[in-house]
Amino acid sequence: MNDGPVHPDGAKNAEVALREQLARSDAAAAVILPTLRHLITADDTSVPSDEILARVRGMLADIVESLLVAGGDTGSVDRALAESLAGTLAESSCLLSHLHAVALEWQLAERLRLRLALDPVVSPLLQTLIASPERNVRDQALAYLKMQARWCQAQGHMKLPLQELNEVVLHDVLDALSSCGADVAERAKIVIHQSHQDGANRQALASRVMQGLGGEDQSALSLADAGVSLFLSALALKSGRPRDTVIFSTQEGQIARLALFLRSARLGHSEIEEQLLALHADAVLPVEFERLDVERAAALLPSSHSPGLGSE
Repeated sequence: MNDGPVHPDGAKNAEVALREQLARSDAAAAVILPTLRHLITADDTSVPSDEILARVRGMLADIVESLLVAGGDTGSVDRALAESLAGTLAESSCLLSHLHAVALEWQLAERLRLRLALDPVVSPLLQTLIASPERNVRDQALAYLKMQARWCQAQGHMKLPLQELNEVVLHDVLDALSSCGADVAERAKIVIHQSHQDGANRQALASRVMQGLGGEDQSALSLADAGVSLFLSALALKSGRPRDTVIFSTQEGQIARLALFLRSARLGHSEIEEQLLALHADAVLPVEFERLDVERAAALLPSSHSPGLGSE
């Protein structure tokens, strides 16, 4: 799409406005993990709990149980050991940030299911790929469909399979296992590594689905076409940013960051507005944003990556 000639003054004004918005959103994001960690580990049950907090706690407890079972504790889980491991895992900013992102993704999928009738499992794009005459494209789409359905089922119970943890998060989790003792840790690590070798997670499968679309196809960058899960994976892939960071950018107060992700993924002004309005009915782009070219948008993004926004 031709976005018109770039006027230096307009582009400069857009950058100033974007930097100000990114600074404000970074400041807000910086307090998320410490607050989340405090609430998860707090013994004071009078602290109000919302959906996100409950979901993060549920996934953390599920990971702890899965780790202990993988380590050979097939009977009743030792409560003291489980609490110790949960406390150790809660100290991992990488894991906590990832669980927060997963909870936000599920919340977003549910919100858009109700608001826009977007199916969290089967999107129009996925249906098209499943009907593809090319066997490889069809097989990858079907594999992703099954994985997405299992993920939704697990989220319905506030659980997260160990197989879903990416390599960076998994490294922190495996390090935390040392607190369980050498025998338990060693057995658990063998089981976990085997599960990651036997099957791909959603993110890996999404990348394969993207390959089936071709490099120039931008249909996955449409929420209405791709659905939440594939949209997030496609935006991460095409903008070159971690998927968790992309998820955080969909939240209120992060519109400038999301707009930059979309622009760096080579979407035009009207397409960017369409995606923002799908997420936030009152979304407004910064003045002169349409004058910001793809290269400048990408250049602004490194400074916008905050530790509070998650990483992979």
